[in-house]
This record gives sequence, C-alpha cells and structure tokens, in this order.
Amino acid sequence: MTSIFRTVMGADFDRLHPALRRRFSVGLTSGEACTGHGVMDRVWHGGAFVKPFLALGATRNILVPRQGRHVPFTIENVPYTDGFGRETVTFVRTFRMPGRPHRFDAQMVLGPRGDRIVDYLGTHQHLATDLRLRAEPDGSLLIRSGEHRFREGPVDVRVPEILGARAEVRESYDERAGRFRIRVDVTHRRFGPLFGYEGSFTAVYGDVRACGVRPGLRPVREEPRA
Repeated sequence: MTSIFRTVMGADFDRLHPALRRRFSVGLTSGEACTGHGVMDRVWHGGAFVKPFLALGATRNILVPRQGRHVPFTIENVPYTDGFGRETVTFVRTFRMPGRPHRFDAQMVLGPRGDRIVDYLGTHQHLATDLRLRAEPDGSLLIRSGEHRFREGPVDVRVPEILGARAEVRESYDERAGRFRIRVDVTHRRFGPLFGYEGSFTAVYGDVRACGVRPGLRPVREEPRA
C-alpha cells in the first residue's frame, strides 16, 4: 500500500522535491495528516461576469467569491476512509478574509483503475474532475484538471465546455525560505482567467490515527461515481 498520489505518479513521484514527496505521501498507509498555514499574496477573480458564478459556488464551498492580498490561509490534508470504503484525502482550503472566512473544499480519491486522481469539489461532491499529476524538472508538482462531471441523484452528465473551466496548480518547495509555494489558476478557454491565488505556507504533520478527522472536514454528501 502507498499514497494515492504515489500510486498515480509511479516512478515520477520520486522526481519531486523531498518536501513535496512527504506532503503528498499523506494517507492511511503513512498515518500522517498535513496542515499548512501561510499567506496568499493574492486571491483574485476575473471580470464582473464571473461574480455570480463564484457566489453560487461559494454556497457549497467551491471557489472563493472575493479578492484580497496578504490573506491568511490554511490547507488541511487529512486521509480517511469514506462511506464507500475508498481512501480519501481532504484538500480543504480556508481563506481568512475580512468579515468571515471562505472555504474551498475538495476530496481526492484514487480512480477505479489506479491511473488518475478523482477530485470531488464542494460540500456535496456535485462536481468531479480527473486530475493529472506530473513532476517538473525542478522538483515541483504540476496538477492539471480535466473535464468536469455533475452528479446528483440519477443525473450524471459532463459539464459542457461553455460552462466548464480548467485548473492548473503548481506547488514547489523553497529551501531558502523553508516554505511551500503554490499558484492556482482557473481558466476558461473562451472567457480567459476566472479565479486563482498564489502564496506560500509552512506544513506540520500529525498522526491521523491519534487525532482523527475533525468535525466539519468531511463532505455533507458523498458521491460513489468516479
């Protein structure tokens, strides 16, 4: 047994910086959870036309409807077994904006054939997308999303390209600063940049077998379809 990320990446996983290898080794096998604390230098979104969609998504902890600079940030990566027996790792991001915090929730599981990560978005896992992970020559990690699928009850449809968007995540480790650096860009093929953030954080690790999964971290609804 190994982490879901190492399983998908295979030998490419060993090309990551050692700090990234540990961070993406969180799982039931390692027994470790990872919590990152830092600051997003910039949280941004596209033009005014994007705001209604971001506001709607924010009701289910998908994306963030506000902009800001020097925003305190937390990411919680905690492994657990979901209601369908799948190893799951949380990617719950909290942006502490003035007034109230905003969350961007995702839960990641291994695809049925072990060749991809399935990323479920939001509190009810209505949206799912496949993720492709690649180690870059400098030891950083590049993650790209594929098409989105919408699931609710009997409904199981691909989100049309006109409504969908693609995400690109770049995560690296800055040895001089002793911090992880991250940049996320969500872009629409026709309308251009929609949402993103960039900044840095430090990470601490804990024994998930001792601390468990805190209340509110798991989704309200779990989706069995990958």
